[in-house]
This record gives sequence, structure tokens and C-alpha cells, in this order.
Amino acid sequence: MKTAGIIGANGYTGSELIRLLAFHPQVSLRFLYSRSHPGTKISDFYPDLVEICDMELTDRPEEVDILFLCLPHKESRNWLSQNPVGDEVLVIDLGNDFRLDANFGNRDFIYGLPEINRKQLAGAKSIANPGCFATAIQLALLPLAEKGLLKEVYTTGITGSTGAGQSLQSTTHFTWRNDNISAYKTLTHQHVDEIVQQLDAFNHSDVQLNFVPWRGDFTRGIFTSSTVKTEVGRSYIEQLFKEFYEGEPFVKVSEKAIDLKQVVNTNRCVIHIEMSGNVLVVHSAIDNLLKGASGQAVQNMNIAMGWEENLALNLKAVVF
Repeated sequence: MKTAGIIGANGYTGSELIRLLAFHPQVSLRFLYSRSHPGTKISDFYPDLVEICDMELTDRPEEVDILFLCLPHKESRNWLSQNPVGDEVLVIDLGNDFRLDANFGNRDFIYGLPEINRKQLAGAKSIANPGCFATAIQLALLPLAEKGLLKEVYTTGITGSTGAGQSLQSTTHFTWRNDNISAYKTLTHQHVDEIVQQLDAFNHSDVQLNFVPWRGDFTRGIFTSSTVKTEVGRSYIEQLFKEFYEGEPFVKVSEKAIDLKQVVNTNRCVIHIEMSGNVLVVHSAIDNLLKGASGQAVQNMNIAMGWEENLALNLKAVVF
């Protein structure tokens, strides 16, 4: 049994980690860290955790085997600077601090997308968990990039309100979100550089990604549609995706049209391909808090520790 601690445990990704790790056969939670609410039970924040985890939040981290950083973006590096962690500890950062700049002291963070970096993740001690939009978009495009078929991509994607985090904002109020949608950070979303960095490496040439994200009037999930022009036939594309994801436990290429409810509350990504003439559209859907965050972090932990990859991740979608 390995011990684990969560930094930033009272946020959405932290609470989802608690839910998953509470039923993990190889992990025992030792502490839940929060600078703002020490002494408060986590179940007071999230009643769904009552009798699952009633641990109190603390502002004093303890020694553990596995450390999850669930801090706001650009805070993980500062936290590690102020709270030295032993080299033998597995550190998984769910923020964006190490996705582009992987070096920190003696640590070299591995980009935690298992579908392309599984070998590098095995035995790793430092993992940078991908962003939620980055996960959905990359999984839709990586088979094309591997064959050098990407040049210019136009992607739209819609996400639920939990993607904005727990802090209250004008665009997360129920009265604003309900029956409403809007575009935001058009062509400038923070995940674009992360996505392009990975795609360029696979594509062996520069990829231009034009990404328009949308806020949806639902709580969780991401649905993206990526449009690419290609002279390659549909049957070749379908075979390409089938072979690329063959044997992957959490990626499904569907022959039928997909919808968001297929993946909510799961660590799965579903993909569907459509084509008209030389225009290809690849749809992908994930749960932003699971395959886009906490579920993928647990998947990465399982791989790094040499455990069965789907431990604590056999979750059914919530469709009604």
C-alpha cells in the first residue's frame, strides 16, 4: 500500500482525486492540503464524500510516496520551491507549470498522455498531466500527425462550467450559464502551445492550430470538432485511427455519431470521424475532470507504479 497526499484538495480536481483514490486498492490517502481551509472536513465542501472520505484539510504536508499537485496554474513550481519533496516521491502536477518547461531542479517532468508516452511514464517520478482541452484535441489529431498529415487545423470545442474551476466568476453563475453559450479566448487559449508542441513532434513539421473554445450551459464534459483538409481517403483514415488506438483501454473510435453523455463520469475518450470530399472532421469527447484531469492523473500514477492501468477507473457513464 502506497501513501498519497493532495495539494489543493478542496478544488474540483482535488475532490475528484479523492473520490477515485478512496476506492484504489493500492493507495491510502495520508493528507489533504489546503492553505485556505485547514481544519475543515472535506465532506463539508463536498457532501458526496460523506462516509467516503471525512478527512480534515490541513496546511501541513506530510511525507508520502505519491504527491498530487492540484493548484491553480503557475502555482505548482512555487509550491515545490517552498516545500522540498524527496527525489523518490512520485509527483504528478495537474496544473500547467511543467507541460512546456519540464525541468525543475533534479526533476524532468514527463508529459502525461499515456497514449503516446506510456513507456516514458513507466517508473517516472515526475509527471505533467495534460490540460483538458489539450487531451481531447490531441487524441483526435495524433493519428494524423504520426503520418505527417497535419498542416492547418480548425478546431472548435465546448466545455462545462467545472472547466473554469471552483472560484466564482461572472461566467460561472447559474443565471449566466443557464440557457447560454459563448466563445472565449478565441485563438489564444492557454492549451494551444501545449497541443502544438506535441503535434509538431509527431508531425515532424509545424502545425497551425486555430482553436475557438466555447463555454457550455452544462457542468462537465468537453466536445471538440477538428477540421482538416486532406487528399487521403476515408478508409485509410479509419484504418489509421483503428490501428493507432488498438489496445488502448480508454480510447474508443466509434463508427456511430458520439455524444457527451457517453463519457461523463468516465476516464474514456470517444472519437468519431466524418468526411465530405477532401474535408475531414474528427470529433472527440471526454470528461474534463476525469480523462481531462484527475482520472488521467490516476491512470498516469498506475502506469508509473507498475499497476494495472485501469485500477479505480472502471467507471460507467452517467447518461440520465
